[in-house]
Amino acid sequence: MKIKQFKRTLITTALPYANGPVHIGHLAGVYIPADIYARYLRLKGEDVLLIGGSDEHGVPITLRAKQEGVTPQAIVDRFHHIIKKSFEDFGISFDIYSRTTTATHYRVASEIFRTLYDNGTFIEKTNEQYYDEEARQFLADRYIVGTCPHCQNEKAYGDQCESCGTSLSPTDLIAPKSVISGSIPVMRETKHWYLPLDRFEPFLREWILKGHTEWKPNVYGQCKSWLDMGLQPRAVSRDLDWGIPVPIDGADGKVLYVWFDAPIGYISNTKELLPDSWETWWKDPETKILHFIGKDNIVFHCIVFPVVLKAEGTYNLPENVPANEFLNLEGDKISTSRNWAVWLHEYLEEFPGKQDVLRYALTANAPETKDNDFTWKDFQARNNNELVAILGNFVNRAFVLTHKYAGNKVPACGQLTDYDSQTLQDVKNVKANLEHLLDTYHFREAQKEAMNLARIGNKYLADTEPWKVANTDLERVYTILYIALQITANLSIAFRPFLPLSMKKLNTMLNINDLEWTRLGDAGLMVAGHALGTSELLFEKIDDETIEKQIQKLMDTKKENEESGYQAKPVRETITYDDFAKLDIRTGVVTACTKVPKADKLLQLTIDDSLGGRTIVSGIAQHYAPEELVGKQICFIANLAPRQLRGITSEGMILSAEDAGGQLVVVVPEQTVKPGSEVK
Repeated sequence: MKIKQFKRTLITTALPYANGPVHIGHLAGVYIPADIYARYLRLKGEDVLLIGGSDEHGVPITLRAKQEGVTPQAIVDRFHHIIKKSFEDFGISFDIYSRTTTATHYRVASEIFRTLYDNGTFIEKTNEQYYDEEARQFLADRYIVGTCPHCQNEKAYGDQCESCGTSLSPTDLIAPKSVISGSIPVMRETKHWYLPLDRFEPFLREWILKGHTEWKPNVYGQCKSWLDMGLQPRAVSRDLDWGIPVPIDGADGKVLYVWFDAPIGYISNTKELLPDSWETWWKDPETKILHFIGKDNIVFHCIVFPVVLKAEGTYNLPENVPANEFLNLEGDKISTSRNWAVWLHEYLEEFPGKQDVLRYALTANAPETKDNDFTWKDFQARNNNELVAILGNFVNRAFVLTHKYAGNKVPACGQLTDYDSQTLQDVKNVKANLEHLLDTYHFREAQKEAMNLARIGNKYLADTEPWKVANTDLERVYTILYIALQITANLSIAFRPFLPLSMKKLNTMLNINDLEWTRLGDAGLMVAGHALGTSELLFEKIDDETIEKQIQKLMDTKKENEESGYQAKPVRETITYDDFAKLDIRTGVVTACTKVPKADKLLQLTIDDSLGGRTIVSGIAQHYAPEELVGKQICFIANLAPRQLRGITSEGMILSAEDAGGQLVVVVPEQTVKPGSEVK
């Protein structure tokens, strides 16, 4: 497939929710990859913008504001500045980092909505929804609690019972109450506008399934899964007092749904940065648009937002959406509600000056194709065994030897041996390998290739042993050091997208300005006679005690969660053995899994049970991505009476356990057994 060439590249990053600070999962999944790519393009002299901002609308923000007794604006102001500073501290090189509460954003989002409305794109629907007469507002699903009709949990939400995991609608609840006032809500008619995604299915199939087969398998596969299930109209408005007002008559008390207005933030932030030329970046076909996101945002950036842009008619569509999977922490999913995270602002307090160490460790373990796990021991090993022992060691040796034998100046190069020439050729080859990996968004492998350059340097010094040769042939030592310093200067180019702060320090040590990417592989970057600056260690070892403190901090968090945030549910009423014996629990293998349309919590699983197969609908979509379950052995109740869930006949129940933080974990056999085996 021929790669299309563009004049400029617009890179966007998922807008972090301004409801709390950012953690290492955000950095690894979105912001470091986007920054690496933007820095790489800039080094090549290309025209590029990196656009970011905070997502500042939605129900969770209003809930937090009510809990704290402050305004939603106060919440987003606080966390927008915390998030922005964290990104600045870690060298994420945004051309602009703005927010969705600016006047520019309100105007752009309203204009796009109005264009679609005037073009007759939306479907207008009236339905009944719970209304709090005391608070005088319609209630979002999470603003309603009641008794679950399935397990009698009295604190089930209007979208899901977190006790039994069943996906619910607010009208399913027994004795519903408003979270806001505690009063009993009533049903009232309300009107909303819907984006008819189903009408755009032919366009999406042609554009994605035929036109972008080069997308990452996880992105392409999820898009295909959504399209194969059949798309449904999706509401673009909701009843809420926090957000962008729906810009038409008769829409009092209604705002744009956050999923509709947030991606438009990429456009409004570009317009804020470049008020006179922003359209070049969004409407000129010579602009390449890339969305860097996590896997939970694939549907919005590959299906919903492109439909909005297509319906508007004047905007470019993204050329690629290189989404990453999730990063776990010490074997457990990162959870902000359980404080199971490494927060960026806290990391900087405890590891001052070590931003690049975290950037390196997260890139080395990036969740590019599957969920990966961050552990403090791996972080320590990456620092000590790679940054210190390979990269830092080579650079230090090159400087120390140059200071000792050449007066801290670049010596002249003498006659090259075959080994010298081969080493310089190996250095030259790194450029092509790096470019291929970076151009295809394989940042983890690209960083490895950059480190290979340092390995070449270490091997060269170890093989040539200039400290021994110095006794008999000083001219030969000068040639060795000349080559070592050329490798060092090449490292300052190769690592600049990955370790920007450290490479700035290295340039100061080399006493040079930033070198252009085109010179990577050049054997004459450092001219003879050039005086080096003062050398210092690029990296330092991290001791066991420091790491143990971080591990203990997490263990203390887990203990606090168990003691204060989790209590085992009371054992249900006693049953007889005969009652238990009626349960037929079997093993099976998940052969296919998709999200259930219009149900954020439900997955539809196809199970190989050696009995002809069956379909089970399970409320675990917030805990597993569909692709995580395909091929997994599970346990399920096989003789549960079939029931209809969202129009799908579910023929069983998946067994799962709930941990202290409310995370559901599917129960699996310890060893592989044949599908259909009985669990006894």
